[in-house]
Amino acid sequence: MDNPPLSDHEFALFQRLIHRLAGINLTIGKKVLLAGRLAKRLRHHGLSHFDEYYRLLASGEHPAEVQLMVDLLTTHETCFFREAAHFDFLHDFAVSRSGTAFRVWSGACSSGEEPYSIAMVLAETLGLSAPWEIVASDISLPTLEQAKHGHYPIERAKNIPDELLKTYCLKGVGSQTGTFLIGQALRERVRFCQLNLAALGANSIGQFDIIFLRNVMIYFDSDTKRSVVAKMLPHLKRDGMFIVGHSETLNGVTDELVSLRPTRYCRPECKR
Repeated sequence: MDNPPLSDHEFALFQRLIHRLAGINLTIGKKVLLAGRLAKRLRHHGLSHFDEYYRLLASGEHPAEVQLMVDLLTTHETCFFREAAHFDFLHDFAVSRSGTAFRVWSGACSSGEEPYSIAMVLAETLGLSAPWEIVASDISLPTLEQAKHGHYPIERAKNIPDELLKTYCLKGVGSQTGTFLIGQALRERVRFCQLNLAALGANSIGQFDIIFLRNVMIYFDSDTKRSVVAKMLPHLKRDGMFIVGHSETLNGVTDELVSLRPTRYCRPECKR
């Protein structure tokens, strides 16, 4: 069945809605993606037009459907050990903090590849008996559930170094052939939680030595970037590091952090 047409007016309605709910700035180039991802929800509800689905969402009577819509529009592609230089830096930074409790926040963890990559590095660097913890947050409940299970197709392992794959992952056999599972020892060190960064309020996640917020600010407009970072900074230790993706910058976003080098930021007193 062909997808129903999505008019510019209807697209603008969803643009404003997803921005209000999640801070996501959908450009007109995402019109086809939005139509493709939401068309099945129209069919599910027996609707013929996108404006009918919008009215269903805006009615306030279907909060679960609103969450599902947000999940469909905020799930992004990721991989293990993406931007490998960041994990080399994580190793060195963790060594410098050896002997103290070490905490990392993966701010937009998607299906778990980033926090499990971090966990492998910390397990190798500090050991599984050391006091370290990873908090991994995302807005999407389905991707968080996938992340908690830590179960992936084997092709997703291509960027995991062989020695780490052998040490911390289990190769699927029998009916699980073609998959791998993150070992329990690592899964237990990652705490997954649902957080909407655009609406981040007071919470109990504490403070962190490093915050990873990579490859998500590209979906925010300038005001949302400033708001999100301002809400996250109270959770960064005074001598902590804030890491963004290689296509992102904090220049013009906050004056509380300075660039140590591209993608890595700290408070001014830590750069001296």
